[in-house]
Amino acid sequence: MNIKTNIPKKAVIFLSVFFLLIIIAGCVIAINWARTNFLNDLKNFLQKPIIDISSVEKIQPNISQSKINSNSDGLEYENMIINSVERTSPAVVSIIISKNVPIIEQCPVDPFVNLPLEFRQFFGNNFQISQPCQKGTQKQEVGGGSGFVISSDGLVLTNKHVVFDKEASYTVLTNDGKKYDAKVLAQDPVLDLAIVKINTSGLPTVTLGDSNNLKLGQTVITIGNALGEFRNTVSKGVVSGLSRNITAEGGGMVEKIESLIQTDAAINAGNSGGPLINIKGEVIGINVAMVSGAQNIGFAIPINQAKRDIDSMRKTGKIITPFLGIRYQIITPDLAQKEKLRVENGALIRGNKEGQAVVKDSPAAKAGIQAEDIILEINGEKIDQNHSLSLLVQKYSVGDALILKLMRGEKTMEVKVILSERPNNV
Repeated sequence: MNIKTNIPKKAVIFLSVFFLLIIIAGCVIAINWARTNFLNDLKNFLQKPIIDISSVEKIQPNISQSKINSNSDGLEYENMIINSVERTSPAVVSIIISKNVPIIEQCPVDPFVNLPLEFRQFFGNNFQISQPCQKGTQKQEVGGGSGFVISSDGLVLTNKHVVFDKEASYTVLTNDGKKYDAKVLAQDPVLDLAIVKINTSGLPTVTLGDSNNLKLGQTVITIGNALGEFRNTVSKGVVSGLSRNITAEGGGMVEKIESLIQTDAAINAGNSGGPLINIKGEVIGINVAMVSGAQNIGFAIPINQAKRDIDSMRKTGKIITPFLGIRYQIITPDLAQKEKLRVENGALIRGNKEGQAVVKDSPAAKAGIQAEDIILEINGEKIDQNHSLSLLVQKYSVGDALILKLMRGEKTMEVKVILSERPNNV
């Protein structure tokens, strides 16, 4: 079907041209608007910096300062360790142990010398064999330890087990390489401590610190004659434990040592008697033992336990220690159960193979203390596995009065004891 319109042909052409012009005008306006916005955005983009330099300048100094402070702290800590070693090491000595040992050689021996002549002719007159024989003796180094100078006129503190052998001779080798014959002046009868003397003067000395305020994790340094071969070996670690009790063997001795400092700073054979120092270069312990087969478990005697010996030596020329005069067993829960005791702590006075429970004419005997008594306290301090009777007594001096709380059967009482000087034969 054909549809016909009555619109004139000229009108159609006019309307077509009109709408085309409107479309073209709209496109031009849109293009101009887009172009203007694009140019403005581009201008703003180009004017704005890609990186804010000012903010980098503010942050960068802080980062650099943090690194500087970190490096500075590490360097300061390292310098403190170096300074403490430099301050102490001139006063650390090596102790060389020497003995006369037999010279063994192979000697010719006639094994048939004691046979009758008629039998010897079957073996000939020159039949001989060789066997070891001694041809005199010679002096030889048999061990070594360490020590440190406590007075400029030649007093040296070390372990008792280092200089325990009365048949040996001892030589002190100072840090500057000089050698001196050493004389053992005194040995503590209770603690593993001894003082030796060398004839010289003007020696550098150590500074004694305070071992009562040590903290776990505190930095400590050992200096000593490691393995008896490497003089003034330095090792660093921390305080790993406090108030440790061990049974140690060395120098022909077996003894129980109480209230020790435990450290992971390497302590080797030959370090015995050397100082354990803090980061200020103060001696806070005397290296005494290590655990064989373990990884960095060593022990040192707290320096405060040695101070009385040092003072006694300077004042009297000998080590004077207080004496109570008893032998005892520390009570443990197992012992209490086995012996059906009424308490689980204390010191059970009882004799052993070394002697009777109460030494005759001792302060304990004079105070009326008897075998099988249980001492519970000394001057108000309780006795237990970590605070033995011996350790508590060593805190006092000759002539001091102690009040002992003890149990006898079912009765509890207090007795007064005046400490005397320990005899040489006990």
